[in-house]
Amino acid sequence: MSRRRVARRSKKSNAGAIAGGSILALLSAAILAAIGYFAYGAYTRPGIDKETKCPDAGPVEITALLIDTTDPVSEKTLTDARNKFEEEIGSTKVGGLVEIYGLTDTKGELTKMFSGCNPGDGSTVDIWTNNPRLRQRQWEEAFGRPLVEVSDKIEQGHAGNQSPIMAGIQNIKLTVFDRYKSLDVPKKLIVMSDMIEHTDLYSQYASGNDFEAYRKSPAYADFRTSLDNISFKVWYINRGIERFSTRAHPEFWAQWIRDNRGDWDKAIMLEGVNPTTPAGGDS
Repeated sequence: MSRRRVARRSKKSNAGAIAGGSILALLSAAILAAIGYFAYGAYTRPGIDKETKCPDAGPVEITALLIDTTDPVSEKTLTDARNKFEEEIGSTKVGGLVEIYGLTDTKGELTKMFSGCNPGDGSTVDIWTNNPRLRQRQWEEAFGRPLVEVSDKIEQGHAGNQSPIMAGIQNIKLTVFDRYKSLDVPKKLIVMSDMIEHTDLYSQYASGNDFEAYRKSPAYADFRTSLDNISFKVWYINRGIERFSTRAHPEFWAQWIRDNRGDWDKAIMLEGVNPTTPAGGDS
């Protein structure tokens, strides 16, 4: 009897040891899996520049906005522009760079309004490897609030002596897109303007939508620039000038973009009419 009891106890002890060993093995596997998860996340997560919030390897996409501030804009048009502005910024990928410039009436001179990458908000953060609350604050400070301020600055447009749109586009290409020439990422340029080019080298107030007239002007050589692999979109400000409110005007710019090897996307007419005294003469 005693031997049988000892044997039974021995079997129970062995069973308990086996069960305990299995649990320990499962726990060890879980711990190793967790360590592997964190290690993999740390390895695959790109480093972020503290100032720009861009990946150390460079932005995953580049969007530049050129806002024409050489003439005032009505509240109705501004509201429509704000809506499109928020949609565009809201669709920016995490790690995508946005740079915003204001066009002045001096050729090649731009006002830098904003530059930074989307660091992602709290909804894009892995709660196990990051701090959602901290990331949300970074999003608001580095990408959210400044863009609201930029939107408000659009109201500050004033009548200028020139509208050097081509020179502004050329400057953005040289200072923004060429900075990341080696990156094979989507590149997009949006121009918010009435698109009426007017400088001492060439004026559409005099030449209208005639592209050949532009080709024969000194501006053709001076403002020529390589827009390779850059997608181009226009948010049109309607000035109520009939010859610049027809299809011929966007077609001029589509031809200008393609002539400079860029990719014409589309032109969108913003709501409202913004009459002003043209810099180049009567409408």
